[in-house]
Amino acid sequence: MGYAMTHFSLGEWIDMARGLVAEDQGNRMQAHLTSGCARCSHNFEFLGKLTVTCRSLASGRAPEHLTRSAKSLFPASREAGPVKRLLARLVFDSWLETAPAGTRSSWQTGWQGLYRAGDCSLDLRIEPELHSSRAAVIGQISNHLLPAHKMSGLPVRLKSGGLVVAETRSNQFGEFQLEYEQQSRLQLCVYLHEGSRCFQVPLKKFKAEKPAVRQLNPGPTKARKQGGTDELQ
Repeated sequence: MGYAMTHFSLGEWIDMARGLVAEDQGNRMQAHLTSGCARCSHNFEFLGKLTVTCRSLASGRAPEHLTRSAKSLFPASREAGPVKRLLARLVFDSWLETAPAGTRSSWQTGWQGLYRAGDCSLDLRIEPELHSSRAAVIGQISNHLLPAHKMSGLPVRLKSGGLVVAETRSNQFGEFQLEYEQQSRLQLCVYLHEGSRCFQVPLKKFKAEKPAVRQLNPGPTKARKQGGTDELQ
Protein backbone atom coordinates (compact mmCIF):
# COMPACT_ATOMS: atom_id res chain seq x y z
CA MET A 1 0.00 0.00 0.00
CA GLY A 2 1.55 3.33 -1.08
CA TYR A 3 1.54 6.53 0.94
CA ALA A 4 2.27 10.16 0.22
CA MET A 5 5.50 11.54 1.61
CA THR A 6 4.92 14.35 4.09
CA HIS A 7 7.32 17.25 3.67
CA PHE A 8 8.19 19.75 6.36
CA SER A 9 7.62 23.47 5.86
CA LEU A 10 10.40 25.98 5.14
CA GLY A 11 9.86 27.55 8.56
CA GLU A 12 10.45 24.21 10.25
CA TRP A 13 13.71 23.72 8.32
CA ILE A 14 14.82 27.21 9.37
CA ASP A 15 14.23 26.28 13.01
CA MET A 16 16.06 23.00 12.43
CA ALA A 17 19.08 24.80 10.96
CA ARG A 18 19.14 27.20 13.91
CA GLY A 19 18.79 24.39 16.45
CA LEU A 20 15.43 25.59 17.75
CA VAL A 21 13.30 22.44 17.30
CA ALA A 22 12.44 19.98 20.05
CA GLU A 23 14.38 16.69 20.18
CA ASP A 24 11.52 14.47 18.95
CA GLN A 25 10.72 16.89 16.12
CA GLY A 26 14.39 17.01 15.17
CA ASN A 27 14.55 13.21 15.06
CA ARG A 28 11.56 13.05 12.70
CA MET A 29 13.05 15.69 10.42
CA GLN A 30 16.43 13.94 10.37
CA ALA A 31 14.68 10.65 9.49
CA HIS A 32 12.95 12.44 6.65
CA LEU A 33 16.31 13.58 5.30
CA THR A 34 17.71 10.06 5.64
CA SER A 35 14.80 8.71 3.60
CA GLY A 36 16.25 10.52 0.57
CA CYS A 37 13.96 13.53 0.05
CA ALA A 38 15.98 15.65 -2.39
CA ARG A 39 13.86 18.80 -2.04
CA CYS A 40 14.05 18.97 1.75
CA SER A 41 17.76 18.03 1.75
CA HIS A 42 18.46 20.95 -0.59
CA ASN A 43 16.46 23.36 1.60
CA PHE A 44 18.16 22.21 4.79
CA GLU A 45 21.65 22.45 3.28
CA PHE A 46 21.03 25.97 1.99
CA LEU A 47 19.50 27.17 5.27
CA GLY A 48 22.39 25.68 7.22
CA LYS A 49 24.89 27.69 5.16
CA LEU A 50 22.74 30.81 5.52
CA THR A 51 22.63 30.39 9.31
CA VAL A 52 26.43 30.11 9.52
CA THR A 53 26.85 33.23 7.38
CA CYS A 54 24.37 35.27 9.44
CA ARG A 55 26.03 34.28 12.70
CA SER A 56 29.45 35.26 11.40
CA LEU A 57 28.12 38.67 10.31
CA ALA A 58 26.42 39.24 13.65
CA SER A 59 29.69 38.66 15.50
CA GLY A 60 31.36 41.55 13.64
CA ARG A 61 30.75 45.28 13.84
CA ALA A 62 29.56 47.37 10.92
CA PRO A 63 31.91 50.19 9.83
CA GLU A 64 31.13 53.46 11.58
CA HIS A 65 30.52 55.41 8.36
CA LEU A 66 27.91 52.84 7.23
CA THR A 67 26.20 53.00 10.62
CA ARG A 68 26.01 56.79 10.37
CA SER A 69 24.57 56.59 6.86
CA ALA A 70 21.93 54.07 7.92
CA LYS A 71 20.86 56.15 10.93
CA SER A 72 20.58 59.27 8.80
CA LEU A 73 17.95 57.61 6.58
CA PHE A 74 15.47 56.98 9.40
CA PRO A 75 14.12 59.71 11.68
CA ALA A 76 14.30 59.03 15.39
CA SER A 77 11.60 59.73 17.96
CA ARG A 78 10.95 63.07 19.57
CA GLU A 79 13.06 63.83 22.61
CA ALA A 80 11.47 64.38 25.99
CA GLY A 81 12.38 66.58 28.94
CA PRO A 82 13.45 70.22 29.28
CA VAL A 83 16.94 71.15 28.07
CA LYS A 84 18.78 74.42 28.70
CA ARG A 85 20.00 75.84 25.39
CA LEU A 86 23.27 77.76 25.32
CA LEU A 87 23.46 81.04 23.45
CA ALA A 88 26.03 80.37 20.70
CA ARG A 89 28.02 83.12 19.00
CA LEU A 90 29.41 82.75 15.46
CA VAL A 91 33.06 83.86 15.56
CA PHE A 92 34.17 82.61 12.14
CA ASP A 93 32.25 82.26 8.86
CA SER A 94 34.10 81.03 5.77
CA TRP A 95 31.56 82.72 3.47
CA LEU A 96 32.70 86.10 4.79
CA GLU A 97 36.30 85.36 3.88
CA THR A 98 37.71 86.29 0.45
CA ALA A 99 37.95 83.17 -1.72
CA PRO A 100 41.34 82.33 -3.26
CA ALA A 101 41.91 83.44 -6.85
CA GLY A 102 40.63 80.89 -9.34
CA THR A 103 37.88 79.53 -7.06
CA ARG A 104 35.57 82.51 -6.78
CA SER A 105 33.42 81.47 -9.72
CA SER A 106 33.23 77.79 -8.78
CA TRP A 107 30.17 76.08 -7.31
CA GLN A 108 29.61 76.05 -3.54
CA THR A 109 32.32 73.76 -2.19
CA GLY A 110 31.17 73.83 1.40
CA TRP A 111 31.01 76.05 4.45
CA GLN A 112 33.07 76.19 7.62
CA GLY A 113 32.24 78.04 10.82
CA LEU A 114 33.23 78.31 14.46
CA TYR A 115 30.72 78.87 17.26
CA ARG A 116 31.38 79.59 20.92
CA ALA A 117 29.12 79.40 23.94
CA GLY A 118 30.59 79.81 27.40
CA ASP A 119 33.72 77.66 27.64
CA CYS A 120 32.73 75.45 24.68
CA SER A 121 33.67 75.77 21.01
CA LEU A 122 31.95 74.05 18.09
CA ASP A 123 33.90 73.80 14.84
CA LEU A 124 31.68 72.84 11.90
CA ARG A 125 32.06 72.07 8.22
CA ILE A 126 29.16 71.37 5.84
CA GLU A 127 29.88 69.52 2.60
CA PRO A 128 26.96 69.28 0.11
CA GLU A 129 26.82 66.42 -2.37
CA LEU A 130 27.15 67.37 -6.04
CA HIS A 131 23.84 67.24 -8.00
CA SER A 132 22.02 66.14 -4.83
CA SER A 133 20.01 67.59 -1.95
CA ARG A 134 22.01 65.57 0.59
CA ALA A 135 24.91 66.89 2.64
CA ALA A 136 27.30 65.94 5.42
CA VAL A 137 28.18 67.94 8.51
CA ILE A 138 31.53 67.30 10.18
CA GLY A 139 32.25 68.86 13.54
CA GLN A 140 34.28 68.93 16.72
CA ILE A 141 33.19 70.07 20.16
CA SER A 142 35.89 71.23 22.58
CA ASN A 143 36.51 73.21 25.74
CA HIS A 144 38.71 76.13 24.68
CA LEU A 145 39.47 77.04 28.32
CA LEU A 146 40.42 73.50 29.32
CA PRO A 147 41.70 71.82 26.10
CA ALA A 148 42.53 68.58 27.95
CA HIS A 149 38.90 68.16 29.02
CA LYS A 150 37.45 65.14 27.17
CA MET A 151 34.31 65.70 25.12
CA SER A 152 33.74 62.08 24.08
CA GLY A 153 30.42 60.25 23.97
CA LEU A 154 28.30 63.40 23.74
CA PRO A 155 24.94 62.96 21.96
CA VAL A 156 24.77 64.93 18.70
CA ARG A 157 21.38 65.32 17.04
CA LEU A 158 20.13 67.00 13.91
CA LYS A 159 16.61 68.31 14.49
CA SER A 160 13.77 69.74 12.48
CA GLY A 161 11.51 71.32 15.08
CA GLY A 162 11.12 68.71 17.81
CA LEU A 163 11.87 65.78 15.48
CA VAL A 164 15.32 64.19 15.46
CA VAL A 165 16.20 63.34 11.85
CA ALA A 166 19.77 62.08 12.45
CA GLU A 167 21.96 61.41 15.47
CA THR A 168 25.36 60.15 16.54
CA ARG A 169 27.91 60.56 19.38
CA SER A 170 31.24 62.33 19.51
CA ASN A 171 34.39 60.21 19.51
CA GLN A 172 37.34 60.44 21.91
CA PHE A 173 38.48 63.69 20.28
CA GLY A 174 35.02 65.31 20.39
CA GLU A 175 34.59 64.76 16.64
CA PHE A 176 31.40 63.66 14.90
CA GLN A 177 29.84 63.36 11.43
CA LEU A 178 26.27 63.19 10.18
CA GLU A 179 24.82 62.70 6.70
CA TYR A 180 21.35 64.04 6.04
CA GLU A 181 18.74 65.27 3.56
CA GLN A 182 18.79 69.06 3.44
CA GLN A 183 15.67 70.94 4.52
CA SER A 184 14.73 74.30 5.98
CA ARG A 185 15.24 75.24 9.64
CA LEU A 186 17.56 72.41 10.62
CA GLN A 187 19.27 72.74 13.99
CA LEU A 188 22.40 70.90 15.14
CA CYS A 189 22.33 70.09 18.86
CA VAL A 190 25.26 68.87 20.98
CA TYR A 191 24.18 67.80 24.47
CA LEU A 192 26.52 68.56 27.38
CA HIS A 193 26.54 67.47 31.03
CA GLU A 194 24.31 64.40 30.70
CA GLY A 195 21.89 66.17 28.37
CA SER A 196 20.99 69.02 30.76
CA ARG A 197 22.55 71.67 28.47
CA CYS A 198 22.47 71.92 24.69
CA PHE A 199 24.84 73.67 22.27
CA GLN A 200 22.41 74.45 19.42
CA VAL A 201 23.21 76.13 16.08
CA PRO A 202 21.38 76.41 12.73
CA LEU A 203 22.68 74.59 9.66
CA LYS A 204 23.12 76.42 6.38
CA LYS A 205 21.27 75.03 3.37
CA PHE A 206 22.87 74.59 -0.05
CA LYS A 207 21.13 74.53 -3.41
CA ALA A 208 21.88 71.47 -5.53
CA GLU A 209 23.81 72.34 -8.68
CA LYS A 210 21.98 71.60 -11.90
CA PRO A 211 23.86 69.41 -14.39
CA ALA A 212 25.50 71.40 -17.14
CA VAL A 213 23.53 71.46 -20.40
CA ARG A 214 25.59 70.05 -23.22
CA GLN A 215 25.52 72.25 -26.31
CA LEU A 216 25.35 70.65 -29.71
CA ASN A 217 28.44 71.01 -31.88
CA PRO A 218 27.42 72.68 -35.16
CA GLY A 219 30.26 70.85 -36.89
CA PRO A 220 33.10 72.19 -38.99
CA THR A 221 32.44 75.18 -41.21
CA LYS A 222 32.21 74.31 -44.85
CA ALA A 223 33.70 76.46 -47.59
CA ARG A 224 32.64 76.77 -51.17
CA LYS A 225 34.29 78.41 -54.10
CA GLN A 226 32.50 81.23 -55.84
CA GLY A 227 34.08 83.43 -58.45
CA GLY A 228 37.63 82.36 -57.58
CA THR A 229 37.20 83.09 -53.81
CA ASP A 230 36.34 80.90 -50.81
CA GLU A 231 33.05 81.81 -49.11
CA LEU A 232 32.28 80.49 -45.60
CA GLN A 233 28.93 78.85 -45.03
